[in-house]
Amino acid sequence: MFYLGVIGGPQVLIIVLVIVVLFFGGKKIPELMKGLGKGVNEFKNASKGDQAESEAESEDEKASK
Repeated sequence: MFYLGVIGGPQVLIIVLVIVVLFFGGKKIPELMKGLGKGVNEFKNASKGDQAESEAESEDEKASK
């Protein structure tokens, strides 16, 4: 079996990147990264919206007391 514990840090990252390029091909990677970026932005926007809602609820609770 292949033991990754011997290989440290940057070597593992390089191996993973080579496997990704071989698996998806060079032309598909920009599309994948674009989709990943959109997903991260949507997640950030949703978490900001949830945080704003919870702050508004806590302010409403304080005002009602």
